Amino acid sequence: MTASTDFNADSTRLKRALNRYPTPDRARGILELALTAIPFFLLWALAWAAVSAGHWYGLVLTVPAAAFLVRLFMIQHDCAHRSFFHSRRANDWTGRTIGVLTLTPHDFWGYTHARHHASSGNLDRPRIGEIDTLTLREYQSLPRGQRLRYRLYRHPLVLFGLGPTYLFLLDYRMPLGFMHSGWMPWLSTQATNIAIAVLVATMAWSVGLGTFLLVQLPITLMAASIGVWLFYVQHQFEDTYWEHAKDWKFDQAALYGSSHYDLPAVLRWFSANIGVHHVHHLCSGIPSYRLPEALRDHPELRDTGRLTLRQSLRSVSLALWDEGQRRLISFRDARRRPLAANE
Repeated sequence: MTASTDFNADSTRLKRALNRYPTPDRARGILELALTAIPFFLLWALAWAAVSAGHWYGLVLTVPAAAFLVRLFMIQHDCAHRSFFHSRRANDWTGRTIGVLTLTPHDFWGYTHARHHASSGNLDRPRIGEIDTLTLREYQSLPRGQRLRYRLYRHPLVLFGLGPTYLFLLDYRMPLGFMHSGWMPWLSTQATNIAIAVLVATMAWSVGLGTFLLVQLPITLMAASIGVWLFYVQHQFEDTYWEHAKDWKFDQAALYGSSHYDLPAVLRWFSANIGVHHVHHLCSGIPSYRLPEALRDHPELRDTGRLTLRQSLRSVSLALWDEGQRRLISFRDARRRPLAANE
């Protein structure tokens, strides 16, 4: 039996075993939502009260509020997979409501995210809903100006600072690039925009526009950066998986192209177990609150793609997929790799 056959048999067995976990629990879902939304609104109100009273130290409360907003986004992510509740309607409307707080049009984002799941790690498919990653050969073939543009795009200040700000404040306001994808992207984005405008107008009338922005903007920007970082490290690590279409396999992309981001317990809770990303990609119907259960019952998955918090920081410099070495490398590494070596 070949190694490929062994893998196919093992992945088939594993997927069959994981099929018993995609069973949402309504009471658990409501509890998870309450434990996330109530502290978020409470922290927001306390920060506003402190700032309104002239106590600027109240802005410190925006840090934990941003963490709870990240967790709300992760619940929205589950809703996009329709895995948080049994009811499709409950998933859709919970996700759409949270999307007003996260500035993310739920239906449109869910559509692009599904395409990400369907093609992650495929070098020949459009990289929709993903962080742009060039192969070493693609990068070396670019004119100098375009190389500089890509290097700027991959700079940490852009990827985790300016990029998330642009993405959530501006890019999600219009479904550019999806002009011919029907009415859904437009309805989703514009309905979310209207709801956001109503919320902002209401809060501006209630607490004052300046005070509202002073509290909300730090929360939004911090949460956006954390969210993009989590998405980045789930796929951008040295031994990740990329293949051309003829050799690409969904199961291999799921297991080896998605990390197991083994975070400390507190951070695992705030990120709603999204670090168990290889299991999520292999079986996206598993609710986030059941992912630890799947990992516990299948210890062979614990070390697959495992990254600790410290190890994940090394991935910041990785920017190019080296097809020859089958790993992500840095720009510094690329200077040591002549074009001929990658042909």
